[in-house]
Order: sequence, then C-alpha cells, then structure tokens
Amino acid sequence: QVQLVESGGGLVQPGGSLRLSCAASGSGFSGYVMGWYRQAPGKQRELVATITSGGNTNYADSMKDRFTISRDNAKNTVYLQMNSLKPEDTAVYYCHARNQYIRGLLYWGQGTQVTVSS
Repeated sequence: QVQLVESGGGLVQPGGSLRLSCAASGSGFSGYVMGWYRQAPGKQRELVATITSGGNTNYADSMKDRFTISRDNAKNTVYLQMNSLKPEDTAVYYCHARNQYIRGLLYWGQGTQVTVSS
C-alpha cells in the first residue's frame, strides 16, 4: 500500500513559479514510476510528466519547456518545478505512482490546486 500526499499548490501570478511535492509513504518507492497529472475544470485529466526510478523522464509536449519533474528516492518524494506559469495551467495537480513490476498496481494522491491568475 502506498499513500501519496501532495503539497505546494496555491495562487500564483502569470509568469510565476511553483514547486509541487509529493511524499510517498509505504515501501518500495524505488519500484514505482512516479508522475504528475492535472485536471482543469470541465476537462479530462491529462499527463504532465513521469519519472522512473532511474531518472528517465517523459513530458507532455506543451509543458516540457517549462516544467521539470524530479525525485529523491532517499526521501520517497517526487517534485514538479513549474516555471513561466500561464492561466491555462490552472488545475488540480495529482501525484501518481505506478508499480514497474506489478501490472495495474497504481495509486493517486488527493490533488493540490494550482491557480494562475493576476
């Protein structure tokens, strides 16, 4: 069992930055591909970025130049650094963990709100 707790969301002006954190409890963090997804009002949840235990990353095309995903396996934590934020980045951001070895074993955090507005 893995529990994911996000933090770091809030209100930021356009052009600003935020860093989201997701702390994972439970065992086997290094065996999970970690990711961030987001869901804006009235829209489907979409991928932001993922990172393997070895540090290989994958980004949505629209975010790869502004967002950076990273992880600290010693702290069981994954981060999302978001720069040059735009109003269209407003969404609830969710942390996601997918087990690399057990198909279908995945977990979601409760989400953290990011609002980009002047």
